Amino acid sequence: MSDYIIAIDFGTAYSGYVFNLTPKDAELDPYLRRWGKELGLDTAKTPTCVLFSEDKEFLKFGYEARKAYIKLRGEEAKKLYFFENFKMALYDNKLNRDVMIEGANGKSMRAFAVFSEALRYLKEDALKTIAKKTEGRKFIASEFTWVLTVPAIWDSSAKQFMREAATQAGIVKEENEEKLIIALEPEAASVWCMKLPADGFITRNHDGGSLDQSPGTQFMVVDCGGGTIDITVHEVLDGGALMELHKASGNDLGGQTVDRKFKEFLREIFSCGVWDEYEANFPSEVQKMMYEFVYFKQVDDDIQMSCPFNLGTLAQRRQEIEKFFESVQGASWDEGAIRISRERLRSFFAESLEGIKNSLGVILEKHLNIEYILLVGGYAESQILHQHVIEQFGDQCKVLCPFRSQEAILRGAVMFGKSLGLVASRKSPFTYGVSVIEGFDDSKHKKEKKIIVDAGEFCCDIFKKVVEEGEDVGWNETRQHILFPADPFQMRATITFYCSESKDPKYVDDIGVQKVASFDVRMHASSGGMNRKVKLEIKFGFTEITATGTDLVSGLKQSVTIDFMSKAQRSVKTIQNTVVEEMKDSSE
Repeated sequence: MSDYIIAIDFGTAYSGYVFNLTPKDAELDPYLRRWGKELGLDTAKTPTCVLFSEDKEFLKFGYEARKAYIKLRGEEAKKLYFFENFKMALYDNKLNRDVMIEGANGKSMRAFAVFSEALRYLKEDALKTIAKKTEGRKFIASEFTWVLTVPAIWDSSAKQFMREAATQAGIVKEENEEKLIIALEPEAASVWCMKLPADGFITRNHDGGSLDQSPGTQFMVVDCGGGTIDITVHEVLDGGALMELHKASGNDLGGQTVDRKFKEFLREIFSCGVWDEYEANFPSEVQKMMYEFVYFKQVDDDIQMSCPFNLGTLAQRRQEIEKFFESVQGASWDEGAIRISRERLRSFFAESLEGIKNSLGVILEKHLNIEYILLVGGYAESQILHQHVIEQFGDQCKVLCPFRSQEAILRGAVMFGKSLGLVASRKSPFTYGVSVIEGFDDSKHKKEKKIIVDAGEFCCDIFKKVVEEGEDVGWNETRQHILFPADPFQMRATITFYCSESKDPKYVDDIGVQKVASFDVRMHASSGGMNRKVKLEIKFGFTEITATGTDLVSGLKQSVTIDFMSKAQRSVKTIQNTVVEEMKDSSE
């Protein structure tokens, strides 16, 4: 790995990066790129917005994209492709490379193109910024280790999607893809928070003090992002490394949920189709209103925002604008401005806060020794959210929020890139296994699973467990298994990968078992027939699942590509000659 590191936090609402050019063993001093100077702003991140031309060619990213789009008139705005908050397209979906996403103005593009162009911009901007900071020295992407942060609750297909998009963007190439590290957002935040002094935190429910780093200390990190609420639980080990105590959890009730409730509120005020007409004809103005609301989300008080001219004009065509407010609780008209009461503002948070409370409550019932709740992420800057967590859990835990909580993930990601073992072990989120066949036994196998091949009678669709849900797996731990051919002449083993929330599924078509990937392992052609062996080594304990296969006849070691985005849904019955007949621990 390179001593030079660039970490990208590709967020739902905002994105940014930091870089480090110090030797690996030197004191960490990451540089954070600041954004928005041309607009009189100074922020740690820029909006995750991308603007494409009518021909789907990349135009702008971030504040520049937002500014250009907001300036467009109605018809002009409809012609271009404008995307924001599109990261949520990867949440809780079985992904493939052709999935489409819809932009703010209703036009759609391939998600892969949108993500890769956004990442390409961040890569090129980082290299330009570094050149300015190093007196014009020309760096290239391959000189860096890149760290890309993702939610801990994302599945393997979403992580693979981001890796492939980063490769397409030129951040790494296939031959050096090990220089791209996928880091989990709340883990990166954990690492950074452990380094902060006492005055690095906002404290409201105790007497201050930094996060206790003594062995045995347990804490929960709640990454409050625009799209997701991402939760991990860690215990400090001897030496300062972390052990995951509870598998990553969370929900999709981040800050965007509050935005959605605000938009529903505007539709309630401007009824009779007024808001719908405005949204259809002036999409860029709607975006401007939503961006203004970002700042109001951070306060806990009555707010007042100006009403756009075109919205007021459309409303006045129907009736006096004051009448629209007569039946709406918590809203009033004040000479060109929309006033919203503190109580009504709080109501926009209700669904999100209830989801956060429930998610945290489930964990705290199981883990009674958690001493701290760390709130990080841009949404954590909301006074309403912060106070709600204190009210619900402040008597059980100390609630800490780092100053500039948006930066915690970015800065921690650089440290993560310096030392991959900072999180020593993780909980497997699922029971993972492969589909195998074994000799048929009337006493324990379903009759409908029997197949007959040249070698005899076999039972197909057996779920062979590789790792169990909730099991502790070391970050660099390898699970080794021996594969045998199902046919004496086959040249490869096609292994189908499955997962389940159940700890002990029996067949791959049991309820709750899902096919997640498939991969091939080449087998050496020899006279060994059914006795040929391939050793499969799978790593489950890092942020991504990886595998290698070694032909024990030839000694040839091969990288195994696990494709979590494959659209193929092959039936086990049709590949019975390419599945493994038996899987054993290598120690047997």
